[in-house]
Amino acid sequence: MFQALVDGMTALLNWLYHLTELAHMANYGLAIILLTILIKIALYPLSVKQMRSMVIMQQLAPKVKEIQERYRNKDPQKMQQKIMELYREHNVNPMAGCLPLLIQMPILIALYRALLHFNYADPAHARFLWVKNLSQVGDPYFILPLLAGLTTYVQSRMTTNMTDPTQRTMLIVMPIFIAWISATVPAGLALYWVIFNAVGIVQQYFVNRHTQGLKEALNTGGGSRENR
Repeated sequence: MFQALVDGMTALLNWLYHLTELAHMANYGLAIILLTILIKIALYPLSVKQMRSMVIMQQLAPKVKEIQERYRNKDPQKMQQKIMELYREHNVNPMAGCLPLLIQMPILIALYRALLHFNYADPAHARFLWVKNLSQVGDPYFILPLLAGLTTYVQSRMTTNMTDPTQRTMLIVMPIFIAWISATVPAGLALYWVIFNAVGIVQQYFVNRHTQGLKEALNTGGGSRENR
């Protein structure tokens, strides 16, 4: 069954490559960029919901901490109940951030497997900028891994609660981890990750602007029962 997903990914990449041929810009790197944009469009509703939830949860963090300090030692069960009531009040699902990641995993693995043994229609078009072949593992100049780490940092920084020590630590650890992973996979997959993050940064910027009013209401002790 998973092989069917890998074969489908290969066929989709080749189809997108043929589109670049029709545009007289035949290149598999451009095909991967188009693939990334298509996947981003498909995941857009889930991604926006995830981003909004993360922004609101960041603003609710002080209230969550207050509840924890009040009930942790006295009544842990009531503490969980109060936290869930707070999330329901603001229409936030703390698990919303997991679904896009779970959907992404099969896509990443399928693209990884497809690129490792890709039968390029024209091997000359497997070159992209400084990368001689998008199936080669690693980037000879480490540019793509560095960009993958940097874009991961920027996107995470836009939603990280800097008062939480755990989140501050993850803000540093995750970009380093992503950069390392990107240096050990086919360059085409690292390119996919960079573009995916870059589009995500743009989306997060507009989500942050859209939720600014709600953030101000939460900060002043107001709030909303709607996740606008």
